[in-house]
Amino acid sequence: MSGKLMAAVSAAVLLWAVPALADGELHIYNWGDYTNPKLIDKFQKQYNIKVTLDDYDSNETMLSKVRAGNSGYDIVVPSDYTVKIMVEEGLLEKTEPNAMPNGKNIDPRFVDVYWDKGRHYTAPWQFGTTAFSVNTDKFKGDINSYAILFNPPDELKGQINVLDDVNSVLHAAERYAGVPRCGADKANLKKVNDILMAAKPSWKTFSYDTITKITSGDVIVSEQWNGASYRSRQKIPAIKYAYPKEGIEGWMDNVAVLKGAKNLDNAKLFQDFVMAPENAALISEFAGYDNGIAGSHKFLPEEFANSPEISPPAGSPTPEFVPPCPPDVVEIYNKIWTNLRK
Repeated sequence: MSGKLMAAVSAAVLLWAVPALADGELHIYNWGDYTNPKLIDKFQKQYNIKVTLDDYDSNETMLSKVRAGNSGYDIVVPSDYTVKIMVEEGLLEKTEPNAMPNGKNIDPRFVDVYWDKGRHYTAPWQFGTTAFSVNTDKFKGDINSYAILFNPPDELKGQINVLDDVNSVLHAAERYAGVPRCGADKANLKKVNDILMAAKPSWKTFSYDTITKITSGDVIVSEQWNGASYRSRQKIPAIKYAYPKEGIEGWMDNVAVLKGAKNLDNAKLFQDFVMAPENAALISEFAGYDNGIAGSHKFLPEEFANSPEISPPAGSPTPEFVPPCPPDVVEIYNKIWTNLRK
């Protein structure tokens, strides 16, 4: 081993040498109903770190709180496009997860990602798709088109929940309209707006509480993430996740450390901790999504990995990961959304 290599290895060992009991605190801000209590319990016992967990319901809610300053949190879990925004705004610590001991476990597909090329800031948490689910006990027709949301048959009118999320709803409408995501063309944006305004009377609610909405019988259709659909199907086997022919949204949520985090070392420990396959499996076991960590599936039930929500059927559309829209488009999106939510 050369002197330079030995020095590098020694530096890495020093960087990641941690006492058996790390002690202290860690403050996590994550999406609601998304963190396995077993994961937190295991981390607390392994490192003697007291964890507090608060939740949010959208990237925009989290981002607004972080931008305001003095949030008190060490860890946040932003989606792909929000990571890119936070990196550009200097809101995240450069913690180098790819160089951490468990960084080697990151699925190669998720290392050189558009939002964090080389994984200098974030560790994978969960990834999946956004489409919608249908209770097929109550609707027997074809479900694999966004027409279910935007031009529903009479029997579904007033029985639809959509996400209270501007990007999810507008990107779905853009796919249905056959226009690009984040495009500034005014004619296309008018087309999207017209589709949304025409569909709105057929919708019952705007809500993130998709599992409750569809499993309680409050609605027959809910715009939903694939993992939430998987969890819904565990309660009602007739619930089916759609793969719309017009295309499907892909996303990944990521563990990030806020700039100036008070408990920086403990936050880095947590990033490394969630990249261990058995710990990533704990996240998936609870949340119902895949995790982007190689070797985790052996810690999960075979039924999970082979489920239609996690392993799309042959011929399903390839998920599209959409970068942040340009500011001028975001401004128009917000006007469309504000009008839609009146």
